[in-house]
Amino acid sequence: MLARMGTVGILEHVPRRLAEVVARRLREEPVVALHGPRTVGKSTLLDEVALTHGQDRVDLDDPATRQAVAGDPGLFAGGPSPVCIDEYQHVPSVLDAIKAELNRDLRPGRFVLTGSTTYASLPLTAQSLTGRLHRLTVWPLSQGELGGVRETFVEALLDDPASLVSLAASGTTREDYTERIAAGGFPLALRRSGEVARSRWFDDFVALVVERDVMELTRVRQRQALPRLLGELAGQTAGLLSVASAARRVGIEPSTAENYTKLLEAAYLIYRLPAWGRTLGSRVGATPKVHVVDSGLAARLLRLTPSRLGRRVPAALTELGHLLETFVVNEILKQLSWLDTTATAAHFRTRDGVEVDLVLERHDGAILGIEVKTSPRVSNTDLAGLRALKHGFGDDFLGGVILNLGQHSYTAEPGIYVLPVDRLWSA
Repeated sequence: MLARMGTVGILEHVPRRLAEVVARRLREEPVVALHGPRTVGKSTLLDEVALTHGQDRVDLDDPATRQAVAGDPGLFAGGPSPVCIDEYQHVPSVLDAIKAELNRDLRPGRFVLTGSTTYASLPLTAQSLTGRLHRLTVWPLSQGELGGVRETFVEALLDDPASLVSLAASGTTREDYTERIAAGGFPLALRRSGEVARSRWFDDFVALVVERDVMELTRVRQRQALPRLLGELAGQTAGLLSVASAARRVGIEPSTAENYTKLLEAAYLIYRLPAWGRTLGSRVGATPKVHVVDSGLAARLLRLTPSRLGRRVPAALTELGHLLETFVVNEILKQLSWLDTTATAAHFRTRDGVEVDLVLERHDGAILGIEVKTSPRVSNTDLAGLRALKHGFGDDFLGGVILNLGQHSYTAEPGIYVLPVDRLWSA
């Protein structure tokens, strides 16, 4: 039986799977940039790289260091490799200095950068390393990282989904799942010993990101609308994105809401999961879904506690369904970020409502579908979306899985498999 999330209190250092990827990329790329939400562990990863190579970390979150680098970026960019610069977005001009260095020496492993806003959100004049900078996303901690388990779910899924079916029964209860969902994966939130302390941390986190990272990107006239808009978008998590609907509820213009939504994406609070590009004709919708970057953050924004999520009433079941889908999609995207195999992620939905929560398309065109269900039992209608992919794409359909809160895994029909959600991180 897996350890209960309630046992997670004070976290010691948790080894990150992405550390292996960074080491590999440094042997191939001149610049590796680690992007992700604030306080997700980017600086810790950068410290590990710096320590391994006997270097210091240049911390641009520190005002004095920021001022020194802004005054002479070339001096800091010209140090021994790898130069490790934390939160580089505070001094975008350092990218020009790095470019000048690379014009002289384009060897792999020259720079490692971290940033809490997306590279694309910087002014075009600051995006001077386009084509020379390899980006990696640092997500909140995965369930396997928290439990000390080396996850292989996505790797197996992309290779042979039938291999995921096992005789071993899951011991994870519905209560365990709601605790994991509400806890999320932010290291500093997980260090809080109680629900109230964790909620307070999430509130402070949102305020910090809005007041520092978002405001640093651009001047926002209606700053007070940003947290409210974030709350409305959290209410859409795992659903089709409707910026216009969120704008009406917040009381701002749709164009302003769209700009603010992009800022919240740039600060890694939410992301858009695109509609799948390969279609079955005009019947397929093109609207992206929206997901909050962490299920614990989403739960706090929606004021959903484990006890409320565990209630067997229609409203709670709907809320749990949305958060469970966000939880699962996030865990899969975390595992994708560690793999050398190239695969794109999207969702699939026809105009008449047939949908698949997540579609992965391998580099060779093979596709896999993932559905998420809160019920412990799978009905015939639950197979509709995966069957649409299976029948519509023939040999390109590698397989589909339904992840649910049941205890057993089995083959529902050829090419479609039912698995407990904890199969994502169980050995």
